[in-house]
Amino acid sequence: MIKAALIYNGIEGLDQLYKNDDRIQYHWLEVTKDFRPDLSAYDVLIVPNGSDHIALFRMKDIVLDFLNQGKTLLCFDGWFTDWVPGSKWIMDNEMKSIDMSYSIHSDSHGLAEHFNIEDLNYSHGISGWWSCGYIDAAPGAEVFMVDSWKRPLVIIDEKTTNGLIICTASGPAADLSYATTDDAKAYDAMTKLYRAFIQLVEKRLINA
Repeated sequence: MIKAALIYNGIEGLDQLYKNDDRIQYHWLEVTKDFRPDLSAYDVLIVPNGSDHIALFRMKDIVLDFLNQGKTLLCFDGWFTDWVPGSKWIMDNEMKSIDMSYSIHSDSHGLAEHFNIEDLNYSHGISGWWSCGYIDAAPGAEVFMVDSWKRPLVIIDEKTTNGLIICTASGPAADLSYATTDDAKAYDAMTKLYRAFIQLVEKRLINA
């Protein structure tokens, strides 16, 4: 079973998006004034949308050490402080969302087999709803998903550290099958994408 540390910033409803099952056990790490958690007991660190990136910057050495132990970081938020090793999130809203679409760029792990990217492209007929900005990917990182201008939106980095880094350009991902929604296709795609990430984490643990 995967032991996951989940950064908790007091966001209402987050407990409905990440629930324990037979694959993964979540442990909530509530952000405090002097936030320096011990991550040694966990396999994966999950940073959901809306997290405190000031606090994460203060513990970037902990994150780096965690990853160099061969563990995994899943970041589903735009990190405006420089705490993710190797890659940077760039906030950019100059491009019109109406012109934006998502596509798979490189998929060495076969993640695209698990979800329909066309379902992620639109929510109530509106494109560009899922991501915000883009990622300046680390050298050697796999760019899994891009936007219309070929800017990275999801990266999979197994080169910068000894571990696995998966980041989105602020695109949320969670086991949303536990939540009600008014756009089933879009949220189903997010759920399946998240589960594909978790399957990749499982494979790494098995092969470790």
